[in-house]
Amino acid sequence: MIAAHGGRLINRIATGDQRQQLLAAAKAAPRLTLNSREVSDLEMIANGAMSPLEGFMGSADLDSVIQRCRLANGVVWPLPVTLSSKGGSFKAGKPIALVDEGGKLLGVLELEEVYSYDKDKEAQGALGTTDAAHPGVQYLQTIKGPYLAGPVWLLEMPTYDFANERRLTPRETRVLFKAKGWKTIVAFQTRNPIHRAHEYLTKCALEIVDGLLIHPLVGETKGDDIPAKVRMDCYVALLDRYYPKERVALAVYPQAMRYAGPREAIFHALIRKNYGCTHFIVGRDHAGVGEYYGTYDAQLIFNQFTPAEIGIMPLMFEHTFWDKVAGAMASTKTSAARGPEDKVFLSGTKVRDMLRSGQRPPVEFTRPEVADILIDSMASKTPV
Repeated sequence: MIAAHGGRLINRIATGDQRQQLLAAAKAAPRLTLNSREVSDLEMIANGAMSPLEGFMGSADLDSVIQRCRLANGVVWPLPVTLSSKGGSFKAGKPIALVDEGGKLLGVLELEEVYSYDKDKEAQGALGTTDAAHPGVQYLQTIKGPYLAGPVWLLEMPTYDFANERRLTPRETRVLFKAKGWKTIVAFQTRNPIHRAHEYLTKCALEIVDGLLIHPLVGETKGDDIPAKVRMDCYVALLDRYYPKERVALAVYPQAMRYAGPREAIFHALIRKNYGCTHFIVGRDHAGVGEYYGTYDAQLIFNQFTPAEIGIMPLMFEHTFWDKVAGAMASTKTSAARGPEDKVFLSGTKVRDMLRSGQRPPVEFTRPEVADILIDSMASKTPV
């Protein structure tokens, strides 16, 4: 099976006597409340999804990531994974109890470094912009105090309001793939319901590998993104009828979106390698937002690294659409359409307007089962 990024699948989930000792230490330690992104990052570090990270980044790693897209030791890593002190006063060498916003103890940080970093430099390096309208820049503006760095131990898994049974760690997905006999696995990252273009991409990819992992992001997203619970219902309905059950797996990806475009495409690929996937779908404007990134920048960035440095095979797809001439999904590589009048594109805004009015978008855009779930969600005032 494919090796984890950096060569070793990290495990920072405390068990047995070690967990009891850490629980005792946490009672006497100062507490730090994590925001939702930090809770996701804690889980992903601890379960090995962010291998080779063993904790939140120190200043040397952060500076190297911003400037070189690599950790200080040279391993490719595209995005910061940091922990804010929230303005609190903490001393290196002392453990910190990490709690969620409800006060539940989640883990312990072995504090090694307290440091400050220039937010504009971080935003420009990681996101390619300092524009306050960018959601990633907005997040950085909410961060208070210096960063805290050091290894972590997870004591309790965070829980969701849904889909806990579909949360599989990288070790568990690797066991699943082995049990299914899959040697080549393609991962599909999504933060949206799967529409016909997505279905086309995943099925094209499935033609060349043994199995497909639908791996939707269920961490924090923008306020106008469709809620994860609603999306999960859409995925289940779609997979139940339109995909071969023996060749597809569905598991949640408990990560927060950074909306970092090209760098986040690398980030998503490396993490899926840690889950045991050998291939990764990179479509149009992967992890993009607004007009900050070029249409295919998230594909071009892979050319900056050798295949061995990335270790997972990116599958690049162009913009797809319904080809009226062929009566099927196609891309600019496969379509015989003569002009725009032969292609069906629907914008997200137009689709949302149709759903709000109770109208199903055309079957060329989405399957009716998915449309009905989204319509019901809006009718029940679930925010979309």
